[in-house]
Amino acid sequence: MEHAKIEQSNQDYRALGYSEELLPKGPQERDWGIFNYITVWMGAVHNIMSYMTVAGFFVLGLSVNQVFLAIMLSAVIVSAGYCLNGYSASKYGIPFAILLRDSFGVKGSIIPALCRGLIAGVVFFGTTTVVGAQSLNVLFARFIPNYMSIGGDFTIFGLDVPTMISYIILWVITVLLFLGGMDMLTVFGKYSSPIVYIFIIGAAIWAINIAGGIGPILEYKPSTTMESPLVFIACVSALVSNWAGPIVNIADFTHRAKSPKAMIYGLSIGMIGSYLLFAITCISLIAGTEIAFGQPIFNIVDAIDKIQNPFSVIVLILALNVGATAFVVFGNLLPSGLQMTTLFPKVFTVKTAGILTAIIGTVILPWKLVSSTETLFFFYSFIGSMFGPIAGIMLSSFFIERKRRLDLSMIYVEEGHNGAYKSGYNIVACIVLLISFLLPMSGAFLKSVPFLVQLNNFAFFSGLIVSFILYKLLYKFNQQNVQNSVEKEVGV
Repeated sequence: MEHAKIEQSNQDYRALGYSEELLPKGPQERDWGIFNYITVWMGAVHNIMSYMTVAGFFVLGLSVNQVFLAIMLSAVIVSAGYCLNGYSASKYGIPFAILLRDSFGVKGSIIPALCRGLIAGVVFFGTTTVVGAQSLNVLFARFIPNYMSIGGDFTIFGLDVPTMISYIILWVITVLLFLGGMDMLTVFGKYSSPIVYIFIIGAAIWAINIAGGIGPILEYKPSTTMESPLVFIACVSALVSNWAGPIVNIADFTHRAKSPKAMIYGLSIGMIGSYLLFAITCISLIAGTEIAFGQPIFNIVDAIDKIQNPFSVIVLILALNVGATAFVVFGNLLPSGLQMTTLFPKVFTVKTAGILTAIIGTVILPWKLVSSTETLFFFYSFIGSMFGPIAGIMLSSFFIERKRRLDLSMIYVEEGHNGAYKSGYNIVACIVLLISFLLPMSGAFLKSVPFLVQLNNFAFFSGLIVSFILYKLLYKFNQQNVQNSVEKEVGV
C-alpha cells in the first residue's frame, strides 16, 4: 500500500514536469545501506586541501595533541551535521534541491541553491583541482626531464605552463568521471576508498620512520605558540567548513538511504573512523618531514616530494588525487548539477550543469585562493559564513517549525504555483540568511571590531547558531503568508 502510494504521487509529480532525479525515491530506489555511507567519504577525507588546512594549524601554533583534538572534534561535528541535516531526506526520499523549497519557499529556494550549487561548487572545484594539478607536477617532473621548465617564465593569468598542463589533464579526468553517471560514481566511491587507505597508511609509516619513531612526532613543537584558545576554535571551524558544502546538501545522498538508521550509523562510523586515520597520517607527514628535513611544509605535496622512492611518490600522489577527485565529484559537481537542473530544468541537465561548474571554476583563477595560509582561511570563512546559515535555517525549519513533518504537495507544485508561501518566498528565512551571512563575513573586513572578527574566525559556527536561533524566534511571522498550513505526510 505504501509503495503504491509513493508510485501514484510520483506519477502526479512527473506529470507536472519534474525529472526522475528530483522525484521522491521509492523503496526499491532506496538502496544505500550502512556500508555505502561508511565508504562514501572515506577516500574523499584524504584530499590535499584538508592536509593543507591542518598544516595551517601548526603554522598558527597548535601542538600535536591540539591538532589531533581539533581534527577529531571536527569529525564529530561534521558527522552530527550529516545526520541531523540528512534525516529529513532519508525519511521522505527527496533530494536537497527539492528539500530547500520547504525551508525557503518554491522561489526562495533559488537563493541557497545558487549558493551551494554554483558559487561554492565552482570555488571548490577550482581550488581542489588546482591543488591536485600541483601534485601532478611533482609526478611528471620525476619522469619528464625539465618538465617544470616548460614555457620558461611565461604564465597564463598567473599560472605557469606546467601547472596549467597538469590542471587540464586533471580537469578532463574529473569531468569524464562525473559524466559516467551515478552508477559509476557509486562504484568509484565504494572501491577507491580502500585503495587510498592502503597507500596513505604507507605514507604515515614512512613519515614516522624518517622522524626517528613516533616519540619525536608526539614531542614535536611548532615554531610559534598558539596566541589564544580562540585560535583552536577557529581551526576547528575552518576544518568543518571544508565539509560545510556536503553538510548542507547531504540530502543528495541520504535520500537513497534504506532507513534513517543506515544513514546515521554509516556516516558516523565512516567520518569519525576516516578522520582518525587522517589525523594520524596528517600529523605524521607534516611533523615527520619537518623533523627530518628541518623546514616546515605547508603543502603536503612538498612533503611527499621528499620521498626518494619514485614508486612511492607515484602511488601516494595518485592516492591523494583519488581522494580529491571523489571530493570534487561527490561534494561539488553532482550537487551543482542537481541544483541547477532544479532551478533551470529547461536549460540544464545534471551533466551540462556540472560541466558549466567546471568551466567557471577555472575562469575564476582558483590558484590565487590557495597561495597561502591567509587566503586559504579567508576562503573558509567565506564558505562557512554562507553554508552555516543555510544549514541552521534548514535544521530550525524541519525540527522546530515543521516538527519533522513535510507536506510534499506544497513542495512539488505545478509551474506558476507558489506553494506554501503566497509570494513563493519564505521572507523570514531569506532575511535571516542575509543577516547570518553578513554578521560573520563582515569581520573579515571590519578588523577594528573585535566581536565581528571573532564571529568571522568561527564563521561556520557563528552562521549556523545565529540563523538557527533567529529563525526559531521569527518563523511564526510566516503564518500570515502560508497558503495551506495543514501538515500532511505525502509519499511516506
